[in-house]
Amino acid sequence: MHKAVPRVTADEYLARERVSDTKHELVNGVVVAMAGASPRHVAIAGNVTGALRDLLRAGPCLVLPVDLRVAVEATGLYTYPDVTVVCDRPRFDPKDENTLTNPLVIVEVLSDSTEAYDRGAKFAHYQSVPSLAEYLLVAQAERRVEHFRRLESGQWLLTVYQGDDATVTLPALSAELPLREIYMKLDLLEEPA
Repeated sequence: MHKAVPRVTADEYLARERVSDTKHELVNGVVVAMAGASPRHVAIAGNVTGALRDLLRAGPCLVLPVDLRVAVEATGLYTYPDVTVVCDRPRFDPKDENTLTNPLVIVEVLSDSTEAYDRGAKFAHYQSVPSLAEYLLVAQAERRVEHFRRLESGQWLLTVYQGDDATVTLPALSAELPLREIYMKLDLLEEPA
């Protein structure tokens, strides 16, 4: 016999999250604890944040790291992407002024424990965000970025970038992000031979 998973409302989730020392997602009414990230994961997310911030310094875009929660209003998902970019005026959830609702670009760094979710159900949630134009999945084990771009038809176009000489083209940001910057200094985290 399976024990029923307790479901909560968005209001209950947000009230809990405001006083919690750890971060949680709200997925289909279920509160899910977020696992801690590896040093490599954190370094890659930091590199992406820094590189995008440098690229977008002069324009109207804000580059926001993992601590900013994003709400997918159509599906009720509340989550913490690794990197979020919003341009022009940010809009926030009416239930919580610290929860963004209009990301333009979302970046997720893939981990063994989250890769299937980031590629599947989570991306399905993200696709219902009207403002979202681009979604990047950044690998840890190899220098590889999968870039999904929403076309005018509503379809998503996948482009894969691999290797240190590759550069991700981000049309929504009028920017290019070199993979060498995403993976910069990761050798410092490797065990000496």
